[in-house]
Amino acid sequence: MNDMRVPVLVEHAPPPSASASSARRPPPPSAAGPRIAAVRCALPPHRYAQHELTGPIGDLCLSPGADRALLHRVHASAGVRTRHLALPIERYARLGDFGRSNDAWLETGLELGEEALSGALREAGLAPADVDLLVFASITGVAAPSLDARLAGRMGLRPDVKRIPLFGLGCVAGAAGLARVHDHLRGHPDDTAVLLTVELCSLTLQRGDGSRANLVAGALFGDGAAALVARGGNTDGGSGSGSGSTVAPASGPRVVATRSHLYPGTERLLGWEIGAAGFRVVIDAGVPDIVRGHFGRHLRAFLAEHELTVDDIGTWICHPGGPRILSAVSETLGLSEEALDCSRRSLAAVGNMSSVSVLHILEGIRARRAPQPGTWGLLLAMGPGFCSELVLLRW
Repeated sequence: MNDMRVPVLVEHAPPPSASASSARRPPPPSAAGPRIAAVRCALPPHRYAQHELTGPIGDLCLSPGADRALLHRVHASAGVRTRHLALPIERYARLGDFGRSNDAWLETGLELGEEALSGALREAGLAPADVDLLVFASITGVAAPSLDARLAGRMGLRPDVKRIPLFGLGCVAGAAGLARVHDHLRGHPDDTAVLLTVELCSLTLQRGDGSRANLVAGALFGDGAAALVARGGNTDGGSGSGSGSTVAPASGPRVVATRSHLYPGTERLLGWEIGAAGFRVVIDAGVPDIVRGHFGRHLRAFLAEHELTVDDIGTWICHPGGPRILSAVSETLGLSEEALDCSRRSLAAVGNMSSVSVLHILEGIRARRAPQPGTWGLLLAMGPGFCSELVLLRW
């Protein structure tokens, strides 16, 4: 993984033919599908300008007297202005082993998860007892019982709430989690489902590791949590299932369709090496080349199944993996300069928050000015595997 070679992809099967695509085409957009009712993010109170973190992170990762030229370059070019951290920056030197870092993830993650989930339910006009499915994603800490199970009793979710804790998806989990929520609600149109993501990336920073990957992670990633509430097609204007609450029709977009894709031979491009010190990041320089060489083709084929093209998408919600990833996506799709502005604004304001980021972008879009009715949107992310996830939306 350290030689930065770009793997040669061998597809196991050709793209589906037009007839095969037509045969599996989902119901038309007019059919009542799941609708996003609310999105709410929660950020830790410890907010820093990028330049305030460069020195302390160098002290954590580099030996005394080490050359800091690379450190300063990656911090300056990360596209990040400010970030929120789970802990005050001076506490990271005292974390010690993986156990203490994970304890901090659990404590802070519960607080932020509760804040995000409570806010999203309040925005949707629902109570915790209205939740039928809770999908939880995080790749920056581990616990059993999982964080979602601990939140269920703490927040008053029903004892029969269905739970799906996800681990290992990384940055793609915000999109993949929404896709799995869509799958459930298509089969259970009377249900309410919640996606909760908690990522405290700063707690995975490896002390004494001056590798380029660790320095890039220390320049790029931020911390936060997000919750998304989605309701099945039969619930528009209906009542919550568990609380007797009456909710107004959701104004968010419907989820029309989703698509997952694994890229063979790329398993070592992105992820973690897990050892005694915890999660050591793996970020290969070949990721943008995979995006340029293959991602656009699969995205266009997905849109074509719905008789759409790139030009039909009015709102892009792209995970801000970093400036090089955003540039690769823009180039391979031929997007206008401003198409990914929402992603760049999110990256600048809070950094790359892994699975939380696409939900942070979606929250920002809803807060500023919702797209006009009928607007097509595409929410997309990439992550370990190497994989991509696409979620087609319509307002």
